[in-house]
Amino acid sequence: MGTRLAWFACGMAAAAVAIGVGEIAAALIGGGSIVSAVGALVISLQPPGAKDLMVQLFGTNDKLALEIATVIGGILIGGLLGLLARRDLSLAIGGFFFAGLAAFLLLQQDPLQGLIESAVTVGAAVIAGGLMLTWLSRSLIPYKPGSDETATERPAPGGMRMDRRGFLVLSAAFVAVGSVLAVVGRLIGAQVTQASASPGVPIPVPAGADLGIDGLTPIVVPNSNFYRIDTRLDVPRVDATTWNLRIHGMVDQEVTLNLADLQAMAQLQEFVTIACVSNEVGGRLVGNALWSGVRLMPVLQSAGVSPAATQVVGRSFDGWTAGFPTAHLSGAGKDAIIALQMNKEPLPAAHGFPARLIVPGLFGYVSATKWITEIELTTLEAFDAYWVPLGWSKEGPILTQSRIDLPRSGGSVTAGSVQAAGVAWAPTRGISKVEVSLDDSDVWQTAQLSVPLNNYAWVQWQITMDVPAGNHTLAVRATDGTGATQTADRTPPPPDGARGYHTIGFGAA
Repeated sequence: MGTRLAWFACGMAAAAVAIGVGEIAAALIGGGSIVSAVGALVISLQPPGAKDLMVQLFGTNDKLALEIATVIGGILIGGLLGLLARRDLSLAIGGFFFAGLAAFLLLQQDPLQGLIESAVTVGAAVIAGGLMLTWLSRSLIPYKPGSDETATERPAPGGMRMDRRGFLVLSAAFVAVGSVLAVVGRLIGAQVTQASASPGVPIPVPAGADLGIDGLTPIVVPNSNFYRIDTRLDVPRVDATTWNLRIHGMVDQEVTLNLADLQAMAQLQEFVTIACVSNEVGGRLVGNALWSGVRLMPVLQSAGVSPAATQVVGRSFDGWTAGFPTAHLSGAGKDAIIALQMNKEPLPAAHGFPARLIVPGLFGYVSATKWITEIELTTLEAFDAYWVPLGWSKEGPILTQSRIDLPRSGGSVTAGSVQAAGVAWAPTRGISKVEVSLDDSDVWQTAQLSVPLNNYAWVQWQITMDVPAGNHTLAVRATDGTGATQTADRTPPPPDGARGYHTIGFGAA
């Protein structure tokens, strides 16, 4: 009988191949990813603070990190099944079957996953894993009468002789092959989703709205570069022909609209800057786009909203929820829309196709429901949306913030006349002033602002300063349209957004 390490390696190889084959099968038939299904379970069970930690550690690569961890976890579980196979191969194969059954049930939690596609994906994975475990285990069974675990040579699969080191190398090779198959499957699935996306169109803006400085974030962020933060590991492919939006709850009558109904209504387009509450000071989880769609308030009024309703809850196709006060729609958020287009294109799948909510002035976690299927009118006391029980504030107004894009943090410039530039935002309030301070000086210099698109969108800023040779720090602060200047006191994102001046260090020579 082989050593425990050898059996553990045998199980790991079988699990890796199973995962890889499953991902390839899912990509080829358009089924759901087992890795994504397991990742979704992990996300649903996350404790308070886990989201912020993941974003702090990995930024927009947090989903990739979770996928890698899921694959590694699956391979390690396979190793345990390999140890079980050392005692009873049939029980270990049964373990693969029950793991597949669990994966199938998880896939069926996703409303977009078909029964047949899920069964084929899981079946391919289980069969591949079981066959690989059986094939590799042949070399771990004693081949000489009376041989024991000290034997160093054994027949490899296919009848060849192989020592213990050779077997471990072979197992490691299959772990690598399975991992590569998983990556290829995920890439194929991503390409299928992206294949339906249009190449993008340039968005004209008024003269002076974009300063046109190399290295400065554009005033309108292209769809392909726009940040994405949500709880999905995969990108849902919602069938627009069967999709509809239900308005219900504290209303006089329920209203159900399909995509054609919304497209036939009067359309509104607005430049709106949206941001993630997890965005650190100076972070990139913020962007500005031209959103087009149907004004939200008239749609709600068509259902007859009860005066007692104090919360609007958006619900995604998979049950994810966001909620914000109804009062916001009669004030700063009066131009909230059910968005159907982003930068004059149909919403990309990654950004909520066929429809999502865009609510000016609020962080996305309380408002920007992607892949929306329901809007419920309720009260603030009656319902807590997805992120509230996990420690985030019930109300999430976007804070006044500013960021330095140039010079680059940690970079070097030529001493003398140095241009600094960046962006600043305070959706619904607008930006009235941006100032910078060099080397912690009490003197704040006022920067030039780009022509505002509106009070919902960010502005660019730039200033040219005289910078001597040496190491320097640069800080920026913004004042919004109400005259309030952002605070210097640094706070982390939880529970309602990061605060403080963005400060960078750079060198001049």
